[in-house]
Amino acid sequence: MIWAVIPAAGSGRRFGGPTPKQYLQAAGKPLIEHALSALLSHPRIVGATVALSADDERWPGWTELCGKPVLRCVGGGERADSVLAALRALPAQVGEHALVLVHDAARPNLRGDDIDRLIAAAESGADGAILGAPVRDTLKRAETGRIASTEPRDGLWRAFTPQAFARGALTAALSDAAAQGVIVTDEASAMERVGAKPLLVEGREDNLKVTTPADLVLAEFLLRAGRD
Repeated sequence: MIWAVIPAAGSGRRFGGPTPKQYLQAAGKPLIEHALSALLSHPRIVGATVALSADDERWPGWTELCGKPVLRCVGGGERADSVLAALRALPAQVGEHALVLVHDAARPNLRGDDIDRLIAAAESGADGAILGAPVRDTLKRAETGRIASTEPRDGLWRAFTPQAFARGALTAALSDAAAQGVIVTDEASAMERVGAKPLLVEGREDNLKVTTPADLVLAEFLLRAGRD
């Protein structure tokens, strides 16, 4: 039994504007609907839990998409708080060893073949797995707006989502980080803190996260191109 979790309690401050970025429209639908549909259309995923802000008035009220249940819960101030709340809100029949896929609400162009390979890696007996891609650009370290040094990129990856871990292990790792006052920026970071070494699964480069207006334009293009 595999469930998906989507943290969507953020306000999208970096994007700017009055609309939280998960509700921005692309190819005729809000980004979060694209993200949920991509997950729930996969045959192995049986449902999703979405963590929303307590005052979210834009949530369409879905209880089902793609013929599968969509649950909601109240998230927190940080991504990790929202993921933890969603993990705790999963149905009781989702056991401690059940695989959970955590995905960004503003990452709308997820493809089924990436989900296939992520699930296979996470079920291989490793400490979970994440989608990502090797860093291919030259990296510069900056100081006061100038180049301080060129950093080696060998072995460096960009982290994508979904990220897949056992419900119990991820809940414990996020709870530990919260108890220690450590803010983790993704689920793999929490798992790394407790000694896990998740697998890296190279995913499609077009599985982009919408962070800027330019990203939204590109996402719109990719989504429409995928329908042709």
